[in-house]
Amino acid sequence: MNPPAPRGVAVTPEHRSPALAHRAGLGRGELCYQRCAHCAAAVFPPRTLCPDCGTQKLGWELSTGDGTVYATTVVRGRDGAHNVVLVDLDDGFRMMSRVEGPAPEDVAIGDRVRFRTTADGDTAVFEPKEDAR
Repeated sequence: MNPPAPRGVAVTPEHRSPALAHRAGLGRGELCYQRCAHCAAAVFPPRTLCPDCGTQKLGWELSTGDGTVYATTVVRGRDGAHNVVLVDLDDGFRMMSRVEGPAPEDVAIGDRVRFRTTADGDTAVFEPKEDAR
């Protein structure tokens, strides 16, 4: 059974893969995740079976994009420093990404953030939420 494509997306061969369906959402500037129709678990990253109950009955939902930094670290390299964060989305799932805008060392656990895509529409990143704290 193929999972349905995100809302508003025609089902094409590329959308038979949950990862490709997720990437198509990013291309539209949307953060899509799955929700289990059997146990109601939020499922991310996209997959073909619910990790909680094992059913294939996964539907697509559109995330609000709002979340809280759960963990953060600064990675330093030859090209400078960047942060790597785990964000707890208000929708009930956690994802790894980065927060753009503030200096990497200024990103803190508990910061409220909002999803956006990079300019090429290929990567999910976060930025500080304006009305946070």
